[in-house]
Amino acid sequence: MVGNRKTIRAAAIQVDTKIGQTDENLAACQKLVEIAVDEGANWVGLPEFFNTGVSWEPDLVNKIEFQDGKSASFLQSLSKKYSIVLGGSFMCRLPGKGVRNRYLCFNKGELVGKHDKDLPTMWETAFYEGADESDTGYLGDIDGYRVGAAVCWEYIRTQTSRRLQGKVDVLIGGSHWWSLPTNWPDWLVAKTEAYNNENLMQSVRETARLIGAPVIHGSHCNTITCDFLGLPFLQYQGVLEGNAAVVDANGNILARRYKEEGEGIVIADVTPGNIQPDRADIPDRFWLRKRSVFAAFSWHYHGYLGKRWYLKNVRDKG
Repeated sequence: MVGNRKTIRAAAIQVDTKIGQTDENLAACQKLVEIAVDEGANWVGLPEFFNTGVSWEPDLVNKIEFQDGKSASFLQSLSKKYSIVLGGSFMCRLPGKGVRNRYLCFNKGELVGKHDKDLPTMWETAFYEGADESDTGYLGDIDGYRVGAAVCWEYIRTQTSRRLQGKVDVLIGGSHWWSLPTNWPDWLVAKTEAYNNENLMQSVRETARLIGAPVIHGSHCNTITCDFLGLPFLQYQGVLEGNAAVVDANGNILARRYKEEGEGIVIADVTPGNIQPDRADIPDRFWLRKRSVFAAFSWHYHGYLGKRWYLKNVRDKG
């Protein structure tokens, strides 16, 4: 483990997001960031899609921003105002063509680096495409710490650990992790939903252990109602799984906020550094942890339909 490291006070934000309501969501995030700062946080992680959230709502195409838009400016200005490290992801249109799910991290108002999510999840494929192969998730250095980023289902894929194992001292990111449908019979989904919720937290913990560095993980806790992509006769009602957390390099939870606790922050002191685990510890498979049958079906079915919709309605429309 790297010695002579100073402890940072890390906060992870959990937001009750309003889908597509950028101004309202930014105001909520600002309030929570300011609470974290008041409690002494100097590193703050917002979740994936902190500005809009995501559901199968085609109008979200009109909420996609460029990297110099209001959401990036929000991150930059708050980071500068409070002299903190602050990061979050949003749907970002590229100058040429195409859209990415881009995580930006600022330190005292200066851009540390960016990371585009490797693969969109389920109906997210309708709004953006995956990262270039050269994107490892490494952002840059802050005060001698090597900083990486990962979001949502990147935590459940082994390729994230392979990209970052032994190469970062702290990982900052967050999730937008859906529940199983809450409008389905309880006998059908209760057991699987309990696993799905815990799967999020265990994926973050295992990723921290495999890369050998602590994780600052922001999240959402709102409800969602929307149509099913490709199944217009069905409606999805569900919740975001919460689990804002700060996790140490061994995968131990230092602070955690459950979805039932609603909007708020968690905060903990953590020492950046890498314990350099054995690379062979990473499982020799694509998925780090098992997914539910529903999640696996949605990954393939909605992924296929979403990509076709994206190519027709989003990619070249900027």
